[in-house]
Amino acid sequence: MNKQIMREAEGMLAEFAGPGNLLEAAREMRKAGYTHFDCHSPFPIHGMDAAMGLKRSPLGWIVGLAALFGTSAALGLQWWTGSIDYPLVISGKPLFSFQAYVPVTFALGVLLSAVAALVGMLALNGLPRLHHPVFHSERFGKFSDDAFFISVTADDPLFDAEKTREFLQHIGGKNVEVLRES
Repeated sequence: MNKQIMREAEGMLAEFAGPGNLLEAAREMRKAGYTHFDCHSPFPIHGMDAAMGLKRSPLGWIVGLAALFGTSAALGLQWWTGSIDYPLVISGKPLFSFQAYVPVTFALGVLLSAVAALVGMLALNGLPRLHHPVFHSERFGKFSDDAFFISVTADDPLFDAEKTREFLQHIGGKNVEVLRES
C-alpha cells in the first residue's frame, strides 16, 4: 500500500473568508460538540473566546498571588533584619520605619509578578510547543498575514476524517486539508 494512505491523520485545517466567518464557524464547531479545535487569525477577534467556549484565564490570579508573595517577602525580610535580627536605632527613628522599605517592597512585587506572568502564560498555553499538526501545512503560513483558519486535532472525540471534512465545508471552510506528518 501507498505510505501516504497508511499514515494516520493528525488533524484537519480549514480556511475561512474573514473574521466574521471564523467567529461564526467557531460557534458552529462548539455547538456541534468539538472540543479540541483552535482558531487562527492574524489579529484578535472580539468574542472569539466566548464563541469557542473558553473559560476565563487564571493568569490574573497567578500574577496577583505572586505579587502578594513578593511584597510580603520583601517587607517581611526588611522588617526581620531591621527590627529583630540586627536592630539599630539611628537618629531616634523607630526600628520598623516602613517608609524606607517601600522601594524594595514595590520592586520585588513587580519582579515576581512579571516572572509569574511569563512562566504562567507559557505553562497555560502549553508553550514552547515543538510539534503541532498545523506545522505540516503549506497554507498555514498565511495565518499571520491575511488568512483565517480553524484546526481540529485528531484527538477530538468527534474527529472522523470524512465527517469532519464535510462539517468544515458545510460551515464555510475552504481548502480543507487533512494534516499528516510529512
